[in-house]
Amino acid sequence: MIDLLKTVIGHQYDAALAMLHDCLETCPAVLWDGPVARYPFWQVAYHTLCFADLYLAPSEERFELTEMHPQGWAEFENEYPSRRFEKGELTAYAKACRAKARRTIANETAETLQGPSGFARRNFTRAELHVYNIRHIQHHAGQLGAYLRRMDPSLQEVGVLRWIGTAD
Repeated sequence: MIDLLKTVIGHQYDAALAMLHDCLETCPAVLWDGPVARYPFWQVAYHTLCFADLYLAPSEERFELTEMHPQGWAEFENEYPSRRFEKGELTAYAKACRAKARRTIANETAETLQGPSGFARRNFTRAELHVYNIRHIQHHAGQLGAYLRRMDPSLQEVGVLRWIGTAD
C-alpha cells in the first residue's frame, strides 16, 4: 500500500508542478507584472514555488535556503519578496521543485508519511502535508492559468495551458 500512496502523491506533485511550469512558460512578457488578485503574476508564482520547496523538505529546520531566497527566511515571512524574479529564474525553480518532489517522495517511508509533518504550523501528518502542498500548488496554478486566459484570448485554445491529470 505504501508504494501505491507514494506513486499517487508523486504523480500528483509532478502534474501540479508541470501545470505551474506551463503557466510560467506561456506567460507573455507583457503579462509578467500583471495583477493576479493583488499581486503580480511573477510574485504569485514565486510564492507558490517557495512554499512547494519548503514543504518538500523533511522539516523547517532542515530546509536549505538557496539563491532563490536572497533575503533568507524573510522571503517567506514578508508579504513582498526582496526583488522581482524573472521568467527564466522561476521556470528553472519550477523544474528544481519537480526534481525535489520526485526525490522526496522516493525517500518517504510508511513511518515518515504517518509521522508529523515537520512544520509546527502544519499540525498533521507528513502524508497530509504532501496533499496540502499539492493543493496549494494547484490553487495558484489555476489562478495563473485563469489570469492568462482572461488576458490573452489566444490561450483559450485547446491544448494551451493543458490540464495534466497525472505525471507526464
